[in-house]
Amino acid sequence: MTKPEDGEQPSGFFIGAVKGVCVDRLVKCVPNFSEGRSRTIVQALINAVESVPDVFLLDHTKDHDHHRSVLTFVGEPEAVREAAFRAIRVATDLIDLRKHVGVHPRVGATDVVPFVPIKGTTMEDCVQLARRLGQRVGQELDIPVFLYERAAVRPDHAPLESIRRGELKGLAFRMESDPHWLPDYGPPHLHQTAGAIVIGARPPLIAFNVNLLSNDLELARSIARTIRQSNGGVLYLKAIGVALASRKMVQIAMNLTDYHVTPMHVAFEAVQAQASLHGVAIAGSEIIGLVPREALTETAADALRWESFDPTQVLEEKIDTALAPNKSPVRWRTPRLPEQWRDLSVSQLLDAVSAATPFPAGASVSALVGALAASLGMMAARLSRQRMSERRLSQVMARLNDLAPADGAAYRRFMEAAQLSKSDAKRAGRLSSALHVATEIPLEIAEGAAEAGILLLACHHQMKPRLRADIMAGMLLAIAAGEAGLLIVKENLKAQLNQRLKRAFDKRVARATGRLEELKRLCYTPRPDRSAIKAASAAWPGKVRKRPEWKSKSSITTSRKRSKLLRRSSRAKGSSGN
Repeated sequence: MTKPEDGEQPSGFFIGAVKGVCVDRLVKCVPNFSEGRSRTIVQALINAVESVPDVFLLDHTKDHDHHRSVLTFVGEPEAVREAAFRAIRVATDLIDLRKHVGVHPRVGATDVVPFVPIKGTTMEDCVQLARRLGQRVGQELDIPVFLYERAAVRPDHAPLESIRRGELKGLAFRMESDPHWLPDYGPPHLHQTAGAIVIGARPPLIAFNVNLLSNDLELARSIARTIRQSNGGVLYLKAIGVALASRKMVQIAMNLTDYHVTPMHVAFEAVQAQASLHGVAIAGSEIIGLVPREALTETAADALRWESFDPTQVLEEKIDTALAPNKSPVRWRTPRLPEQWRDLSVSQLLDAVSAATPFPAGASVSALVGALAASLGMMAARLSRQRMSERRLSQVMARLNDLAPADGAAYRRFMEAAQLSKSDAKRAGRLSSALHVATEIPLEIAEGAAEAGILLLACHHQMKPRLRADIMAGMLLAIAAGEAGLLIVKENLKAQLNQRLKRAFDKRVARATGRLEELKRLCYTPRPDRSAIKAASAAWPGKVRKRPEWKSKSSITTSRKRSKLLRRSSRAKGSSGN
């Protein structure tokens, strides 16, 4: 079993108790260690984790070729942080990178330590865990620590592949020559035996690998370069090509960072299509670590072409729902749109918006525009039989539809707080709380609109030419709704006096802005002139190499420009895209 970064704990099921212990707040940690051959060392790492009360080891894997092991454990946030530190300390004592030889890119004895919110915790909780752990590791173990993903302080440090670029030698050079590459914690130089360590917080991902019946390492690397998002390939897919010497084959090791948009079968089909161009067969595929149940059922539904599949048909889903103390999912609660407004005609709705009243206003209209964009996506998904995209777009549409009236309710709460006497001791707190809600709602609208746009992009590549204009219209509507929501968020933040809340919102605004900017870039990138390519091929036979494009059901490609030679990755040879 091999692993580009780490595997995942299922996120779509109820976790009310672990081994009989009631747990209200759960965090997952998935540390990756540069040791996959010594059972003694791997067992010592496991013992370190299990030595902490209220921490529960869910899974562990090790691989000889990658020379890497991965542990997955959950528990109360502080207990998980303590378990992670104890495992890092053991790895520092027992693993010497000077003697390490493995095919997987790495920068430390403990290479990467991600925290993932599971139940009753937020991403911000995990960010704080990562920073506290990083500070302790830097101080007590004298190891340089780089924060990544959501915990990153510097944007250029957020992608894991940026820190791993050039591996130990590349990182050491940047630390010595570039002041922007000093670590977030710890000394400004590598630890003699343990190297460095990358610690962060991120959403769930799936580690998924495909093995080829070939020992051509350059072919594997070429396929990885072609399909990964950073080179214009499949959205939310990171990939590297590695050799499996013990099995005499090569592997495409992948991370799916948003399995709702890019599920496992899409990644598999991308590899298969590229391998078939070179006459190479697939030996098999594997999931590393743990995987969300939803990801498996949705992939099965697509592969078997199930008609009208409902995830609640899964037995375990029904059992979890029945046993959960709170049967409804944890989400932002908002009142539904009054029935009389739901029944309005288009002209009546326009009259309601144009009336001289503060509601419905900008955020509500943005939500409705985003919902309409998602509706266009549902049309495309149904026509192209992309059931998973259809279900996700349906959820986004329903959520945006519910957020429309929520804006009005938030406005009323804010006005009620503003009307309190200035001498009322509760006024400031209520204003801040009401403003928090009034800011959260348009931010959710922006996030939902951005997701709708990305899903629309996924459908766009599978549609018949005559329908692509409709899908493009939906993408533009989604961008407009998202940008309008962010505009309202920024205006509301100007009045927010709670600096901690402002900082938390600023991070989410930056992420939503980034997603919308990327979506705009993908929307406005012109398609290549195929007639010119054909003319060139006819004029100089054999001189122009046109690389065939792979297309598969539900696949999401963003590549627009195909050069006559395979593009070389900007990362150093052997560095990871994960």
